[in-house]
Amino acid sequence: MIKLVVFDLDNVIIDGEAIDEIGKLANVEDEIAEITEKAMQGEIDFETSIKDRVKLLEGTSVEDIQKVADELPLMNGAEDTIARLKEEGLDVAIISGSFDIVAQTVKDKLGIENAYTNSFTVEDGKLTGEVTGPLVSGSKLDVLKEHIEGNDTSLEEVVAVGDGANDISMIESAGIGIAFNAKDSVKEKADVVVDEKDLTKVLDEIINQLSTDVVEDDETEQVEEAEEKAEESTEEAEKPKKDGLPESDFVLADTMEGVRKQKDEKEAEIAKVTEEREEFNRIAKEQRKIRDELNASLKENLNKAIEFRNERNEINKQVEEAKKARNEANNKIRNLEWSSGKRDKIKIENEIKKIDKIIETRVLDIKKENQLVKNANDLRKQLMEIHEDESVKGEAQDLKKLSEEEHEKVIEFSEKAQAAHEETLKYFRKTDDIRTAADEAHKKFIEARKNASAKHEEFKSILSDIHVINKKLGSNRPRKRRSSSNKSSSSNGNKNREEKERAEEIFDKFKHGGKLSTEELLLLQKYNIN
Repeated sequence: MIKLVVFDLDNVIIDGEAIDEIGKLANVEDEIAEITEKAMQGEIDFETSIKDRVKLLEGTSVEDIQKVADELPLMNGAEDTIARLKEEGLDVAIISGSFDIVAQTVKDKLGIENAYTNSFTVEDGKLTGEVTGPLVSGSKLDVLKEHIEGNDTSLEEVVAVGDGANDISMIESAGIGIAFNAKDSVKEKADVVVDEKDLTKVLDEIINQLSTDVVEDDETEQVEEAEEKAEESTEEAEKPKKDGLPESDFVLADTMEGVRKQKDEKEAEIAKVTEEREEFNRIAKEQRKIRDELNASLKENLNKAIEFRNERNEINKQVEEAKKARNEANNKIRNLEWSSGKRDKIKIENEIKKIDKIIETRVLDIKKENQLVKNANDLRKQLMEIHEDESVKGEAQDLKKLSEEEHEKVIEFSEKAQAAHEETLKYFRKTDDIRTAADEAHKKFIEARKNASAKHEEFKSILSDIHVINKKLGSNRPRKRRSSSNKSSSSNGNKNREEKERAEEIFDKFKHGGKLSTEELLLLQKYNIN
């Protein structure tokens, strides 16, 4: 049985993220939106995210924030949903990591009594950048438990509606958890998923559940009891609403024979409707089982995809480390080679090449050609006098070997990373297929449950008509005469007399305001004492 419906605020009751809108006042909306998204995905804890975001708002005017709160649009269907839930007698509350300025405005608009949020710290009408409240470091489940404590409400009697990672604690623990346009991590934990920005879809789920609560395994027994009471007592038949039955406007036939025929027709009708309802309930249970199994498989495959993704990311870190080590070794090699005289050798060799090319390709007078040959020979003498540092040369060889080893690691780790990446994609694609199938099963479950609910309403209407018929038949049934003596033995006669005396005592008890058991009521009826 549902007693309480608790909603998140941002992107659930209101169509938007309040702190993102407030961030526009301080020109930090991009920074805040980035932190918000990480928090919603569960990449950073909520306490860190809320403190970091509020710090960015330091100096923002409270007056300006109130204007933003006034202009924030309600989610489509919010007013109708809250109004209907209250009509059904359900308690409605907001539990949100958002802020009291916004929540108070929403409470006033929708007539919601309880809202649990955080608060900005304010000095001289401006934000200090600090935040306080029960949801800075505490979980929404903790707040929910505190709310229901002493209210004669259990977690099983709660519907929790949310969209972000910080809603998971209450969605998992509530009797019914609803993911509303939520992140995948939230959908995995929810009993119901709504992917439309329309709160009336959430309302439909809750109303269907309220109807389904009536159509449980003990329903048949309750209905049979109601029918027995209708046949045994006209007084009970006059109280259909107490049994949850609608008022009947059934028109009785003019004759008792006609009334009895009407009863036969109604009993055949209710048997057919009962069969149809049970078939829809069977389909709903079947599709729910399929959905739950698919969701379990979805979770398993998603975990596999995340596992391979994490493995890929770790291997890529190794790739980067190997690349860094390889590049550092290559840089050291180049520096050593230049410092050991190689720079001068290369320079001289290039000069000699230039001179040789001129001599080979140009027509020169003998004097100029001789001068070039002499210059080339001088350079060759200089080249022969340059000796590389052998120790440096050895160090360079070691570094070259290290560079080659690190390059081999780069290749090896890159291949492993690619394999992990392919596995990641495989499981993500499989996850998408499973999610599609789970969504389809959920749609069939909802459809079957709606049909079962409709058949149950039809069932109750027919049952109400049967009560009217039974009342008519009961009031025209000849009263059975009871005697203190009959064809049985004298011991039975004594027993009857004792029962009758007991019945009279019970009636005296009743006259003086005493409460009677079912057994005592039956005894009064048996001896027609009134």
